[in-house]
Amino acid sequence: MGLTDMTLPAVPSSETVLTYTDGSSRKVFVTDVEVAFPQGRLIVSRTDLAGIITHANDAFVEMSAYTHEELIGAPHHILRHPDMPKLAFKGLWDDIASGKKWHGYVKNLRKDGAYYWVYATAVPNIRNGVIVGYTSVRRKPSRTRINELVPVYRQWLDAEKGLS
Repeated sequence: MGLTDMTLPAVPSSETVLTYTDGSSRKVFVTDVEVAFPQGRLIVSRTDLAGIITHANDAFVEMSAYTHEELIGAPHHILRHPDMPKLAFKGLWDDIASGKKWHGYVKNLRKDGAYYWVYATAVPNIRNGVIVGYTSVRRKPSRTRINELVPVYRQWLDAEKGLS
């Protein structure tokens, strides 16, 4: 059975509205179901300068629960889980926009409302000295590091919401 053939058990779920840095927003469906990162696989995607997906490998399609056609041309932020604070992505964009490599842990939201954690590396694609897009490679994350980051991300989210 492939990941896309999975049916999720009945679990508590919610709908929430996410607002992105580009000003757009959308309602997302969220569950407490975690999908384990597939052993021995790498998720690879490329985006243009605006973060629009231009390439998605099979592992990305399977883990995201979107079709290839739904991913290509979509903003990469469709995978943003509501538990991920904006601050977690600031370093990413600051680094890659300045031509540097970035590494970090990200909780992604699948189309079906489940989530998966990744350890991501993002790099700028440079042609003739000019950044023309970005590539991200995601691998199996460390559960220990995820457990360390969950309370940090929660604090950052609370601060964003003015709760701290």
